[in-house]
Amino acid sequence: MALSTQPYKGARDFYPEDKRLQKYMFGKWREVAECFGYEEYDAPILEPLDIYLAKTGDEIVNEQTYAFEDRGGRQVVIRPEMTPTVSRMVAGRRQQLGYPLRWYSIPNLWRYERPQRGRLREHWQLNVDIFGVKDTTAELEMIGLIDAIFKSFGARDNTYEIRLNNRGLTDYLLKDYLGLAEKARRDVSRLIDKLPKMERGKFIAAVDEMLTAKQREAGTTEKLLALLDAKKLADLPAEAQKQPAAKDLKALMEQLKTAGIKNAVFDGTLMRGFDYYTGIVFEVFDTDPENNRSMLGGGRYDGLVGLFGVDPVPTVGFGWGDVTLANFLAGHRLMPALKPETDVYVARIGEVDASKVVAELRKQGLNVAVDLSGKKIGDQLKTADKKGIEQVAIIGEEELKAGKINLKNLKTGKESKLSLPAAAKAIKGAR
Repeated sequence: MALSTQPYKGARDFYPEDKRLQKYMFGKWREVAECFGYEEYDAPILEPLDIYLAKTGDEIVNEQTYAFEDRGGRQVVIRPEMTPTVSRMVAGRRQQLGYPLRWYSIPNLWRYERPQRGRLREHWQLNVDIFGVKDTTAELEMIGLIDAIFKSFGARDNTYEIRLNNRGLTDYLLKDYLGLAEKARRDVSRLIDKLPKMERGKFIAAVDEMLTAKQREAGTTEKLLALLDAKKLADLPAEAQKQPAAKDLKALMEQLKTAGIKNAVFDGTLMRGFDYYTGIVFEVFDTDPENNRSMLGGGRYDGLVGLFGVDPVPTVGFGWGDVTLANFLAGHRLMPALKPETDVYVARIGEVDASKVVAELRKQGLNVAVDLSGKKIGDQLKTADKKGIEQVAIIGEEELKAGKINLKNLKTGKESKLSLPAAAKAIKGAR
């Protein structure tokens, strides 16, 4: 029986053209992150399971991790996200690092979930975190960085929407305004996180089950729905607007407007599924009706570093997956036409030794591939065309004696006999 040529379910093979797109996206991510002063880091793909059990969330740990026991009897996991890892690293050198600390990474992550549009079991993700800033200037910088990345891909403001909430505000509304007990607050919070994917009737029924008979009679479900339907902070009860969490959120939204970011809105249903968030949270949604979904998200998590036995460090960060970015670029026709990295393909007539010419072209800063097949010129041109390489340098004994290169552009069909310097200049001009 022949082996399957398909990759593992929920994972992808990256052929050269796929890798070319990945390199383009990662390059933009790196360029903008480093423009904002962020430094790249990395870490092992395997982590102790304990660091995810601490604060990540039951759904991630129990349903979505690739967890196993290694040969030393240790419980390990293939990392499903990067936040616990970077928190561990910062805790490991808590006193040696200079704050504010700005770090980013593009890790390979795995989650055991049902593959669907925008979500695969394996993906890469841009993670950006700033450590050591207590006020909303950290969130302002983070969202400004995200906005700058979108702009670097050519996106316009109306193609994406930045949605904001504050976990502290939600906690106040559930505990003090609605009077929910701790377990009910936790259960309702997780249910709110699933609201965008639920029918309203099923959501209401599920909330009713979590409340006491007295709370149902007092109209607690209706009050919760009114809170979740609020389109702006001013729609919340007056006492809620006076809370520090609401004031922080209002201040951030005003700061964003001053910074020229006008597509940020309040969303009281925004929760983020991780238990470690402590303050402002945000997600960015694609406005394309065909892909109207969250593309990235993050927020403030001030307590995670402290779980590793050191003093806590105030932190804001986000994660942005490569799959949702690629879908966004395709949906808004922002996908660039990416050429192969090879600038010129050398087709040899017979067994001619073109090594000196090839070496000189490479010295000129060109990427050169040489056909070593010994096939006819026509077949060599077909090979170059299959690879998407437009420029072909045809070299035979006649060209070597004359010190010329027969340069053919497969796209236009134009063919010219040029000196080596002139050919190099022409090839560079066609990049």
